[in-house]
Amino acid sequence: AVHRTMLIISPTARISPLAHIEDSVRGTRIEIGDEVLIDSFVRINPSGGSGDLIISARCYINAGTVIYTGNGIFMGEGALIAANCTIAPTNHEYRLRSKTLLQQGFLPSKGGIRIGADAWIGANSVILDGADIGQGAIIGAGSVVSGVIEPYSINVGNPLRKIGERR
Repeated sequence: AVHRTMLIISPTARISPLAHIEDSVRGTRIEIGDEVLIDSFVRINPSGGSGDLIISARCYINAGTVIYTGNGIFMGEGALIAANCTIAPTNHEYRLRSKTLLQQGFLPSKGGIRIGADAWIGANSVILDGADIGQGAIIGAGSVVSGVIEPYSINVGNPLRKIGERR
């Protein structure tokens, strides 16, 4: 039984014809809010879990970003995702040598991903399962995020470190 993605797109959202939203095998819900912009070559892949993807109003997702719905993603209003980011709220099980990675499936959820309103994710960043990025937080280009990020903080790198705060 193949389930279709429940896709709810605001009439004011703009999705590039070069973006790609795949169908789900689990009936994943994808909601795209008012005035959202999804640029060319953004790929939304409902895999790695049974979570939904909620993109609130006025979010921008720039070219080349890949989003796996995994254990669920919530993007608050006005969140900005720069080019070529990966947002992946899922992790492969890997511990058993006696089974291939594909045979082992996925690790239990760490809670999905939450990106707060007015947060900005810099280019080429990777956001992992369990990331909770506070409202207004900044993630510098090329960063890897897996934990709780304070609201309005400025964070960079891998490993991620706080370097300041928005005033």
